Amino acid sequence: MARTATIKRETSESCIELSLNLDGTGKTNIDTSVPFYNHMMTALGKHSLIDLDIKAHGDTDIDVHHTVEDTAIVFGEALKQALGDKRGIRRFADATVPLDEALAKAVIDISGRPYAVCTGEPEGFEYAMIGGHFTGSMVRHVMESIAFHAGLCLHLQLIAGRDPHHIAEAEFKAVARALRFAIEPDPRIQGLIPSTKGSL
Repeated sequence: MARTATIKRETSESCIELSLNLDGTGKTNIDTSVPFYNHMMTALGKHSLIDLDIKAHGDTDIDVHHTVEDTAIVFGEALKQALGDKRGIRRFADATVPLDEALAKAVIDISGRPYAVCTGEPEGFEYAMIGGHFTGSMVRHVMESIAFHAGLCLHLQLIAGRDPHHIAEAEFKAVARALRFAIEPDPRIQGLIPSTKGSL
């Protein structure tokens, strides 16, 4: 069966239309109306090999927060929908990704039990304005929103980093790379659910 999902979410603050294919090649078409977030979601699709189409707009005249958060929520919901009963996936994966002086590690368990731990970002990173619109604090908020709506246990650790752009990009790429391997079919388990409980 195709592991795909298409979701539209509309509120008074934003309108998000998102489609994804877990078994893609990383082809992306991203327009969130927030330039740096476009860059990050493009990287997420590219390095997870998830085909990703996003069209989002919202009250960015007030702040980018609503549009960024709602896009992350919809991505998480679509990921959960496309995974179905999670039969045959690897489930656990980790990745460590450098970007110049920055180094980030992500560990993912597609457990169905949402949890997010983000550590290691330098003091003041949350206030850094990246690309003129996107604050460093939004990285953690995006990861928490994805984890909670997809049912992931996500640990994201920044091991090193100074430049805010490099930090954010290394974090997104580490999550993408870990996600790529966690959602992959594992031929050794022949379509079984990778849990002693029999469900995820």
